[in-house]
Amino acid sequence: MPLDEVPRLLASINAYDGEARTKLALRLAILTFVRTTELRAAQWSEFESLEGGEPLWRIPSERMKMKLEHIVPLAPQAVAVLRMLKASPGSNSSPFLFPSPAREGYMSNNTMLYALYRMGYHGRATVHGFRAMASTALNEMGFRPDVIERQLAHQEQNAVRVAYNRAEYLSERRAMMKHWADYLDSIAGNNLIQMRFGNKAAD
Repeated sequence: MPLDEVPRLLASINAYDGEARTKLALRLAILTFVRTTELRAAQWSEFESLEGGEPLWRIPSERMKMKLEHIVPLAPQAVAVLRMLKASPGSNSSPFLFPSPAREGYMSNNTMLYALYRMGYHGRATVHGFRAMASTALNEMGFRPDVIERQLAHQEQNAVRVAYNRAEYLSERRAMMKHWADYLDSIAGNNLIQMRFGNKAAD
């Protein structure tokens, strides 16, 4: 998806009239650009310092494609989405952010994709495509490729660089994720995290 079409995508997500948790999942996917499987199986125990100054999401190695723990610094907008999820009905009855009665206990593989289809994005956008969208935009914004690749949890092939990259670039990634969230807010008219459950505003 060309970056100039992203504002319309965000508007479509804001206007989505389906399940509230699915809408929030799409927002969190855009804000964090993690893989779909990492998001839909997320557990509350993986989140740290949500009330502090440096909140993060620590995804354990067993849930990562490369079998290495992945740290996701969380922008204020992502924390706001998490608070909305926590306030949603039934959130205390499951360890998962996106509980489901299905066998796995969490959101199915196609839930977010089918939501995009309902919005008219069949063949035009996928949740996994949010990763490429973010990568393209952040490279154009001038962020260092190493920092972007680390945030995408791409595996470095050079052994020396693997050892060096374990430093995580965390401060740079935190600043980058905040910039990304602010950028999304700016092109969405500051409405990315606006959400209503019934008639009650949760922003």
